[in-house]
Amino acid sequence: MALARENADPSHKDRWICMYPAYINSKKTAVEGRRITKEKGVDNPTVTEIRDVCQAIGLTAVVENKMYTRELNRDPVFRGRVRVQLKKRRWLPCLGPIPYKKSLNDPSR
Repeated sequence: MALARENADPSHKDRWICMYPAYINSKKTAVEGRRITKEKGVDNPTVTEIRDVCQAIGLTAVVENKMYTRELNRDPVFRGRVRVQLKKRRWLPCLGPIPYKKSLNDPSR
């Protein structure tokens, strides 16, 4: 029996990856949600900056009004996440150099 997730269309918006600004914020700790090294991070990125960069390299990205669970500051400035489409079909990436989420978070790849 196949899982429903395996049969889901990766071009559907619900299947796109989520990126919160805390993932690449060099001022955050790993406990606070940073997922890359401080040297590769950015000081206080915003969702609009992340969306603009993703769109500039050719990825489809949309901003959603969501709050990261590890974000302690509840100001509207810190709200939002970016959904990014990485795959058109099951195994076909939208961009060759960015086939999966880790390569999007890590600019050195």
